[in-house]
Amino acid sequence: MSAASLADLDLALPGRRDGKVRISWELSDDRLLFVTTDRLSAFDRVLGCVPSKGQVLNELAAWWFDELDDLVANHVISVPDPNVLVARSVRPLPVEVIVRGAITGVTTTSLWQRYAAGQRLIDGHQMPNGLRKNELLDAPIITPTTKAQTGGHDEPLSVSDVVRRGLVDAALWDQVVDVALAVFARGVKTAAAAGLVLADTKYEFGIDADGGLMLIDEVHTPDSSRFWESSNYEMRLDRNEEPESMDKEIIRRAYVDCGYRGDGHAPTLPQSVWDNVASGYRRVYERLTGWPFVAAATPADARIIRALTDSGILKEGC
Repeated sequence: MSAASLADLDLALPGRRDGKVRISWELSDDRLLFVTTDRLSAFDRVLGCVPSKGQVLNELAAWWFDELDDLVANHVISVPDPNVLVARSVRPLPVEVIVRGAITGVTTTSLWQRYAAGQRLIDGHQMPNGLRKNELLDAPIITPTTKAQTGGHDEPLSVSDVVRRGLVDAALWDQVVDVALAVFARGVKTAAAAGLVLADTKYEFGIDADGGLMLIDEVHTPDSSRFWESSNYEMRLDRNEEPESMDKEIIRRAYVDCGYRGDGHAPTLPQSVWDNVASGYRRVYERLTGWPFVAAATPADARIIRALTDSGILKEGC
């Protein structure tokens, strides 16, 4: 039979795994096929879809991997379609790396909320007194977290926890920290040149077959990072107003303003909120890359299947 939808790929490819915002299959020669979706996840739940979000994440992350390849190797092999990534199969490290350049956040586990509650030693970092919400830090700090299982939450760790628990050995962890800070510094500089503030981000790393460190998953997208408009950032900070966001934080704030923090039935948000998120994602893409965003033609499933067939990943008639 001929594959006509992503569900049909299960008949042609093994090892399907459904994540919150993307699907993966195993290919031959230690490769993985990733297909990004437009699903948006917040509070560890899929809460809606943002038009063209999957394309923005896929193409922007691929662009960033090219921009950063002088700092760290990455897992990308090819991008045969705006929503498709072919990557090397690597062994993911069991920790995610959060790099924070600002004290911000609206959820109870965020850096700002814990600081506002009086904590000064947070995830192993001694925080100074007198910080304002959304203020940039003198130097970025790293908070490792465990990788949450389905339906669970990431567990913040101190840097010492990573080695003490045997999650990553000391020498490799030192390398991870050095690379994460270098990649974040590059991201901050590139964002500033584009009129954006990169406030914080999440990185994932893996180990290749030769034991080398690789940057994996996605990098510096509006799903994995906070981006603020730089032209009015200082003014809003001085007025104790929220920065103008262009990322998933728009959705988090909207839900928190409704009293929702992930438990029970999520309230229905106005369509204008979702449209604002979609606009922000596209603006981040265009500012960073300098390219106009052109949404891929639909229907997506048929387009993706054709791209996989044209690239030889799927055989005609499969």
